[in-house]
Amino acid sequence: MKTGIIGLPQVGKTSLFKILTKAKLEEKAYSNPREEHIGVARVPDARLDKLSALYSPKKTTYATVEYADVAAIGKEALKETAFLTSLRNVDALIHVLRAFEDDSIPHVGPIDPLRDIKNVEFDLIISDLGQVEKRLERLEKDLKKGRTSELEREQALLLRSKEALESELPLRELEMTNEEKKLIKGFMFLSQKPMLYVVNIGESTTLGDDLNEAVSKYKLDEVAARPNAGATAICGKVEAELAEMDDEEAAEFLGSYGLHESGLVRLIRKSYALLGLISFFTAGEDECRAWTIPAGSKAPQGAGAIHTDLEHHFIRAETIRWDALLDAGSEAAARSRGTLRLEGKEYVVQDGDVMHIRHSG
Repeated sequence: MKTGIIGLPQVGKTSLFKILTKAKLEEKAYSNPREEHIGVARVPDARLDKLSALYSPKKTTYATVEYADVAAIGKEALKETAFLTSLRNVDALIHVLRAFEDDSIPHVGPIDPLRDIKNVEFDLIISDLGQVEKRLERLEKDLKKGRTSELEREQALLLRSKEALESELPLRELEMTNEEKKLIKGFMFLSQKPMLYVVNIGESTTLGDDLNEAVSKYKLDEVAARPNAGATAICGKVEAELAEMDDEEAAEFLGSYGLHESGLVRLIRKSYALLGLISFFTAGEDECRAWTIPAGSKAPQGAGAIHTDLEHHFIRAETIRWDALLDAGSEAAARSRGTLRLEGKEYVVQDGDVMHIRHSG
């Protein structure tokens, strides 16, 4: 999963990227303002922590998320091939929105996250509309040479997409069948990508409440409730401080604000939900590991996330809920209780399952 971090200038998106990925980038790394930076973030998972405590494995491996920090977005940037390529090659977008006051960081006009959302969304829509119009022109010529059902289906879908875009409706909100999504997947439309809005608020003595209320305060409830969208809030300044602390210090620091978890944990959780992803686990004395798969995946596809051979030679999956395993205290105890069960090829993997794959390979 690769997520692009976008935003207007001076909103804190590069700071968020550095905190998420713990990237130690030198200032010279940003000498080219259009250069994309890639980093990987570990996905915090308390369930995996508890499984690891049970097994005391040689190695604990967390799921990861790849993030791309791209240049500040705008009409001119969206005309640049390198910038467009960076955005098109991500699975989802995080739009960082400034909601903090700081006289030392310039800002054009009053701080208004909802206005910024509308402006950036409009730019993404215009970019996609230009792409659709060019393709429709080529399709018209191709259809004159010879009509095929595939060309006709593509034309119908693009005409419907054009109508939505002209109505300022992002393509992520346009209802499509799975076949239709496959048909236009190659275009990698920007407004079709799932969008997570991240409100970057200022530090305060009531930070816990402020974070919980930020989405509503800045009137983002409606845009966050739209299809394939979501919203959360962070305080970039506090997250930067947390990034420098060990776990015990961080817990104490969060507690002083009335918080139980970092804003980054919520952000990653929201990213997962937005993309329809879940985690399942493999656990043993050698390694406890989290694996990321799309929600709705069946057991053989889950096995394939571990290794392609396991999917091809899948027989059964020994499966148990992570909390049921912890409650039993061991796999042997869970088996005697009947909570460790065998599942076949049609079993749909659930978030939090612990699985051992039986295979013929």
